[in-house]
Amino acid sequence: MEKILIFLIAGLCSYPIYAQVPEDALRNAWYIPMGSARSMAIGGAVGALGGDISANNINPAGIGLYKTREIVFSPGFLMNHNKINFRGTENEKQDAGLSYGSSGIVIGGYNISNRLGNITSSSFSFSITQITSFNNHTYYSGFNNVSSFSEQYLEELAQSGANIQSAENDYIFGSSLAYRTFLIDTFNINGQLAGYKSMVPVASGIFQERTEDTRGGFHEASFAFARNNADQLYLGISVNIPFSVYNRDLTYTEKDASEDPDNNFDYFTFTQKYSSTGVGINAKLGLIYKVSPLFRWGLAIHTPSFISFHDQLRAAMTTNTENYAGIVSESSDHLNNGYPGEVNYLLQTPWRAIASGAFVISNNSDTKLQHGFISADLEYVNYKGSRFYTASDDAGQKTYYDQVNAVIKDYYQGALNFRIGGELKFDPWMFRLGAAYYGSPYADKMLKASRIQASGGIGYRQHGFFIDLTYAAFFNRDVNFPYRLTGIPNTFAEMKNTQGNLLLTLGIKI
Repeated sequence: MEKILIFLIAGLCSYPIYAQVPEDALRNAWYIPMGSARSMAIGGAVGALGGDISANNINPAGIGLYKTREIVFSPGFLMNHNKINFRGTENEKQDAGLSYGSSGIVIGGYNISNRLGNITSSSFSFSITQITSFNNHTYYSGFNNVSSFSEQYLEELAQSGANIQSAENDYIFGSSLAYRTFLIDTFNINGQLAGYKSMVPVASGIFQERTEDTRGGFHEASFAFARNNADQLYLGISVNIPFSVYNRDLTYTEKDASEDPDNNFDYFTFTQKYSSTGVGINAKLGLIYKVSPLFRWGLAIHTPSFISFHDQLRAAMTTNTENYAGIVSESSDHLNNGYPGEVNYLLQTPWRAIASGAFVISNNSDTKLQHGFISADLEYVNYKGSRFYTASDDAGQKTYYDQVNAVIKDYYQGALNFRIGGELKFDPWMFRLGAAYYGSPYADKMLKASRIQASGGIGYRQHGFFIDLTYAAFFNRDVNFPYRLTGIPNTFAEMKNTQGNLLLTLGIKI
């Protein structure tokens, strides 16, 4: 962990516009993926089942089981509840918003010439899926007499050996704001600049408060093709276009807990607006093999996504140092002629491998006469395989991302995810249950993190029309560092997030 902290300070001070950190890679890799209401009801365990448009994003071989054509639409409603413990203080916030699952069209049962051997049919599909939603509101606060947010600026300037002119002008999204508002200032020895000091009276205690609003989502447009070999072996491939939209409004405040009017500090507030948009490409390969009418297994490989991002960053600070300098404000817009900081870069997400199995209750080939199924997926995700790359010839940016990638390799690990679910059918009604567990991506065992899904739903199919309704509960455990320092234990918030997702899928066979 020490290596990570040193990098984050030294790296950011050298290249202050490059704001990407290891957590940005994780945002587009560690999630419980969305799908159709049917797939969500069974925990997302569709890898060996097929016959669902969600197969585009899990195992495209499943599209090969289609013998008909259908159009699918999946609107949803997402509810968020956050419970956060920060330095012994409990904080709770909740919000809600719209979401959507897999929607699109499948063209199944397309006949292939007999010259191609035992290929029975082929299928095509197109879908758009919100893989995960970024819409969230988090808040936490607490008392701290160990460290301050302002100390990261002292370390930033010390690491770079910044003189006064550099401190005032070269770090317009961080240290320069702190210096210009007198949150940090110089101190001299024998009339010579000896370093920088913080005006925050940490020893007597401060109240810290952090609010973050995030919006957007990680989406994927998928084009899939699959073929059916003698109703026994199904092979599929999907070419996918992931696109990410992420906006974050951050407000961080520290207040003097002593209420001493003569200690030259009352409060400071730091605000940041960050936006990130990206579009890329990946591929998914899969197969499903029917060992017998009752048993089938599946295998899928997901290549990394290669996503081109464009980020914008704005920041501002207001500090009240009482008798020292009073209330002073500064912003990056003022220091950058009204423009945000901008950077373009490439992100390579982790590769994934999924092994699946399913047991069909009743071996009748007519799905209307089958009584249900049990299905499970085991997935491995190489989180430490994420990589940032420069989108320009900027040598400084390349060096920065090389350092970020070294940290990612140490900070994260590969992890196993497990999904299981089942369905009982009482034609035309179906009843489903499912669960999933997503392991921690962090190599440091002190950082407790996991994601759990528990879900259930019902379905109705009759006369070429179907409707599925699912409620999925997500239990997410993670950590959040408001800032990072070297030399002392870093304070962090323990986050427990509960999400309720109500998803409806409407479909019609054409």
